[in-house]
Amino acid sequence: MAWITKNSAGMKIPRRSEPYLTEALKSELTRTILPRYETRRGALLPTLHAVQHEWGWIPWQALEEVAAFLNVAPAEAWDTASFYEEFWLQPKGTNVIAVCRSIACEVCDHKKITQACKEKLGIEVGETTDDGKFTLVELECLGLCEGAPACLVNEDMHMCATPESITKAIDQAKNAPSHGHGHHH
Repeated sequence: MAWITKNSAGMKIPRRSEPYLTEALKSELTRTILPRYETRRGALLPTLHAVQHEWGWIPWQALEEVAAFLNVAPAEAWDTASFYEEFWLQPKGTNVIAVCRSIACEVCDHKKITQACKEKLGIEVGETTDDGKFTLVELECLGLCEGAPACLVNEDMHMCATPESITKAIDQAKNAPSHGHGHHH
């Protein structure tokens, strides 16, 4: 979180006039999510999920809007969003490749898989290719331990992955017709 405190006065937060937490989204949340929680703060996680579902990621401006909507401090919205791995605080590529780094996958040398992805895509873990096509991440556990090392290419599970099989999966994703996740670009 250091980058926020470093130069907060001069930090330029990218803003747009359109809110991310649209009126439609607010009324939907007010109708379906808020009534389930005693406090508005309790609805923070589902609200963040709703924003991410709508846009594919959670920009800083959206975190501020969520905080205002739920009467929590922006820092609290940020801490929550940055704590959970499933939230994206920067835009992600059309294709997301997630390599599992759980103990089971570690034992089966998941690092080879990550390395193959890095070489194939020319990016580090956490980065997105310049063309916006691929984002590479490592996640704590995909729950596919019996198929270690495991990866996800978008929604597709790859069990017992090898550097060859993951490279092939990347090629297939690259040539697939682009699939939208309902994200606006």
